[in-house]
Amino acid sequence: MLILFSPSEGKRQGGSCPPLNETDLIFPELFEKRLEVIEQYEYLIQNGNDEDLYELFGIKDSGEYHRYRHPIKSLSTMKAIERYEGVAYDYLDYSNLTADAQKYIDTHTLIFSNLFGPVRASDVLPDYKLKQGAAIGSFIPDKHYKTHFTAALDAMIGDDEILDLRAGYYDKFYIPEQSVTTLKFLKGGKVVSHWAKAYRGIVLREAAKRQIDSVNALVAMNIEGLMVEEIIEKKKKKEIIYRIF
Repeated sequence: MLILFSPSEGKRQGGSCPPLNETDLIFPELFEKRLEVIEQYEYLIQNGNDEDLYELFGIKDSGEYHRYRHPIKSLSTMKAIERYEGVAYDYLDYSNLTADAQKYIDTHTLIFSNLFGPVRASDVLPDYKLKQGAAIGSFIPDKHYKTHFTAALDAMIGDDEILDLRAGYYDKFYIPEQSVTTLKFLKGGKVVSHWAKAYRGIVLREAAKRQIDSVNALVAMNIEGLMVEEIIEKKKKKEIIYRIF
């Protein structure tokens, strides 16, 4: 089973691994396509005005912009799963998992970076900032990655089951050819939106701890505070609805 996961707006600074090269990411044969996005990004952060950078980064404090104005090739890196910080990643709490659970996440999880496209959780990334949905000038990263990486992703996934824990926006990057399983969380009969990120992190954490290898095993898994309320199956999609209690 492969798990698709969203990135986070928040990133940890620094890193202890060397700068990025084509062997650090899945699909090295497509590294040139990633470079096309990186080059557009670097040109804009070096030459754009404050308004351009606000649209790119989604932060108003121009004093923070200097953090991101370094060439990608000069920046140290760390695992993607450790680079991101935010609600889902806080609740995943990767650093406090056992080595076996971390290995599960490293090998089973694909993260869809707004700048670098689809990466494995164990792939390394530098620090960067690109607001979800932001164009880079007139360049549209999600459209670019969907065009150039869909076939490679479908081939890599093959017949594996897919648990899609991404926010809906990331369909713009990739819609799997085969059927997927998604999750919905209800509290008091209402769909949870923002805090769904937390529960996605919890589900990934529990799946890793128990080395879950199928959707059936996921459904059978007892998770504190959650109960499977209903499973809705439609063409190419299974939705597991959890009740929060």
